Amino acid sequence: MPQFSERTPFSCWARNLIPSVASGVYAIWEKDKLIYCGMSGVGFDKDKTQIKRKYGLVNRLNSHASGRLSGDQFCVYVANRLVIPEIKLEQLAEFSSGKLTLDQLTKAYIHNRLDFQFAVTRDGIEAQVLEEICRSGKYFGTKPFLNPF
Repeated sequence: MPQFSERTPFSCWARNLIPSVASGVYAIWEKDKLIYCGMSGVGFDKDKTQIKRKYGLVNRLNSHASGRLSGDQFCVYVANRLVIPEIKLEQLAEFSSGKLTLDQLTKAYIHNRLDFQFAVTRDGIEAQVLEEICRSGKYFGTKPFLNPF
């Protein structure tokens, strides 16, 4: 079974922390609380696939690091379950004026409070199996808060 990397704060996010082409699984933490487990690389097989651009884990984690809700289910979950409950009454006027967006708050939450780690897999099938193991609580001993299995 693939081993996970050390945890890295999203505040240190850089694309070069992750292989540029890889399928795999990632776990996102807030201190010692497992928040989310996901995978990337469906259909990928490192022995058969020739990809010259960035693909897989790096793109998925980059999308999560952006904080943008559009097209990113993890960011939607973070916004709905973690960010919105903490919005202060005085911030609501900033939303209506356009000074503040939910994307900005979500990105700040991710970068200020969350860490990630990842495991590279041989192919997308291995990634799917490992993701199920992680989401079921069998790998880390706890199920993720936002997307348990």
